[in-house]
Amino acid sequence: MTALRPFADADDLQAAAERVWRGLDRSAWLEAFAAHPRIGERVESRGRFSTWSRHEQEQAASADEAVLADLAACNRAYEERFGHVLLVFATGRTAAEVLDLCRQRLGNEPEAEVQVAAAEQAKITDLRLRRLLGIV
Repeated sequence: MTALRPFADADDLQAAAERVWRGLDRSAWLEAFAAHPRIGERVESRGRFSTWSRHEQEQAASADEAVLADLAACNRAYEERFGHVLLVFATGRTAAEVLDLCRQRLGNEPEAEVQVAAAEQAKITDLRLRRLLGIV
């Protein structure tokens, strides 16, 4: 990204971020996925991105204990099947909605699922870029 600077405007920056992300290989995607907390779990670390993760997962984290337990179990099953954390653009989604998505995505083939997770990561990155730029 730094080699692509300067950017003409926010749209140019966001388009470049999308191109760079799509140009990365699977191992780079998996490295990025590993930096994410499990959805539905408390994010205890400090810093801008952990604060954003807490905010993005706000609705999912506020569910009752039974739903959170089911989500934790689905997270474990997902990680066992795919080898990486479940990536979901969680902003505005409840824990029950995320749980349903997790269950649906468990049926995906591994190569298809890494593409789905990468698309979700791109949405998260786009939101975070807009936050950095003060657009949202």
